[in-house]
Amino acid sequence: MTAGLFGTILVATDGSEKNRAAVEEALRIGRTGGSVVHAVYVADTLDSASADIGISDTWDLVQREGERALNRVRGMAGGVHLEIAILEGKPAAEIVKYAGEKGIDLIVIGTQGKRGIERILLGSVAENIIRAASCKILVVK
Repeated sequence: MTAGLFGTILVATDGSEKNRAAVEEALRIGRTGGSVVHAVYVADTLDSASADIGISDTWDLVQREGERALNRVRGMAGGVHLEIAILEGKPAAEIVKYAGEKGIDLIVIGTQGKRGIERILLGSVAENIIRAASCKILVVK
């Protein structure tokens, strides 16, 4: 068996349907090339915090949301070597940092996540990843 084009692939998920196409594409490429796919969820606790609930309650809620999103990816993986992680911080910065630390060859990102249309053509998280990452990036609509 020959080595695939991408040994390691990273896909970030927020659990939304808008993000599903990116997850499916990352898994398809991973399956075809025998790649390790890293699925990450970034807990942006500052954006998730509400004045009505405490910080620890917010963190618990965000953790559960992340676990649900990553379990959805697990259910779709079908034989793909999958590694998962819940990260904390600003999504674009954490994704780029993780990619660098893990030697990721390809980041697969969607154009929109849960927040809907933040920019007309491309979500701000995706745009920031494109600007900052040193590896190849595939943007999925």
